[in-house]
Amino acid sequence: MSRAIDGTRRKDRRKKILKLAKGYYGRRSTNHKTAKDAVAKALSYAYRDRKDRKPVFRALWISRINAACRAEGISYSRFIEAATKANINLNRKALADMALNDPNSFKAVVERAKAAQA
Repeated sequence: MSRAIDGTRRKDRRKKILKLAKGYYGRRSTNHKTAKDAVAKALSYAYRDRKDRKPVFRALWISRINAACRAEGISYSRFIEAATKANINLNRKALADMALNDPNSFKAVVERAKAAQA
């Protein structure tokens, strides 16, 4: 049986790797052998960093809520405790967005939480 060295499956597979490596520096974007390694590494980093992004954003939301709470005269931890007692079921993402884009409604939420704590 003859050996296919210029078949379409082989070309398509190589073309797919080189397309993923577009924009890489030097031979990593043009040479299939080096591009294959670079793409594999990049895809593994992308997978890992999609998982790492979640706690990073949670920390950002918490720091934004904390800054907005301190402007209202209460710490973040006291606010979260009071919000739980007041039965305020907003997640940290929503609270951070509210603190950033709608300070008046966030102030109302803080006042309601303070009232429940007292």
